[in-house]
Amino acid sequence: MSPDGTETSAETGTETGTVTSAETSAGLRFGYGTNGFANHRLDDALRVIADLGYQGVALTLDHDHLDPYEEGLARRVAAAADLLRDLGLGVVVETGARYLLDPWHKHAPTLLHDEREKRLDFLNRAVAIGADLGAEAVSFWAGVRPETVDEATAWARLVDGCARLAETASAAGVPLGFEPEPGMLVETIAGWRKLHAELGEPPGFGITLDIGHCRCLEPDPVPDCVTAVAAHLVNVQIDDMRRGVHEHLEFGEGEIDFPPVLRALAGCGYRGLVAVELPRHSHAAPQVAARSLSFLRTAAEGTNA
Repeated sequence: MSPDGTETSAETGTETGTVTSAETSAGLRFGYGTNGFANHRLDDALRVIADLGYQGVALTLDHDHLDPYEEGLARRVAAAADLLRDLGLGVVVETGARYLLDPWHKHAPTLLHDEREKRLDFLNRAVAIGADLGAEAVSFWAGVRPETVDEATAWARLVDGCARLAETASAAGVPLGFEPEPGMLVETIAGWRKLHAELGEPPGFGITLDIGHCRCLEPDPVPDCVTAVAAHLVNVQIDDMRRGVHEHLEFGEGEIDFPPVLRALAGCGYRGLVAVELPRHSHAAPQVAARSLSFLRTAAEGTNA
C-alpha cells in the first residue's frame, strides 16, 4: 500500500489496474512556477528554470512578474514571449498573485465579491497576455466565499463570471484551466464537474489539477483523480502534501507516491506542463527547483528519489 492508499502490484510495483511499468512516464514535460521565484526578476527566473533543464514555466502574473497594470505591458509581454521562445520554454499563465489587486486582503477581490468586476478584468487581461505568449492555458480558481455573501449568491456570481471569461478565452483561442482549491467555493473535482455542467460544458473550459490538492482532499487515490479528469486536463501543478493539510511541500516531505501519479499522467495521454508549485520556497528557489527536477526525473523512472 502506497502512502496515499494506492494498492500496488508486488511484481511490478505499479498501481493495480492502472498503467503498467512498461508504459513509462516518458514524454512528460516538467515546469516550475514563478511564484516560487518571487525574489527573482522574471528574466532571471526564466533563465534559471531553463538552465536547470525544465521544459516550461507556470508564470504567475504579479507585481514584478508581468504586472498587467504596469505601463509598457505590450513591450514587456513581447520581450517575455521572445525570451520564452529563445529558452525553449512552454508556458501556462497562473493568476494566483496574493496582493496584486488588493494590498490589504490576500487574493481579493475574487469572482465571488461585490467588486468581482475587478477580478474579471484581471482575468481578461490574463487571457490576452496568454494569447500573446502562446500560453497552453490560463489557470484560475473560484476564491473563498466572503462572509457577507450567501452561498447561492456566491455560486451565481461564479457561474456568471466563468461564463463571461469563457467567451473571452474562446475568442482568443486560449484554453482555461479551472483549479479546485482547498477552502475555496470549488475545492474538489466534484465541484468542478458541477460548475462545468452549469456552464453547459464549454469545450475550452478545462481543469487545472494540483496533485497535492488531490492528496489533501479527494476521496480517491491520486492516480485515480488524474485518470478521472484526463479528458478535461489542461494544466497540472505538482507538489507533495499530507491528508487534510493544505501545505505545499517539497517532494518527499508529504505522503504522495509519485511514480504511479506520473504513470497515470503519461498513460492518459496528457502532454501539457507538469509544473512544480512551491509558492513559499522563493528564499531558496534555485536549490529547491534543482532538487525538484531531480526527484521528478527519478520518479518518472518508476522509483522514489
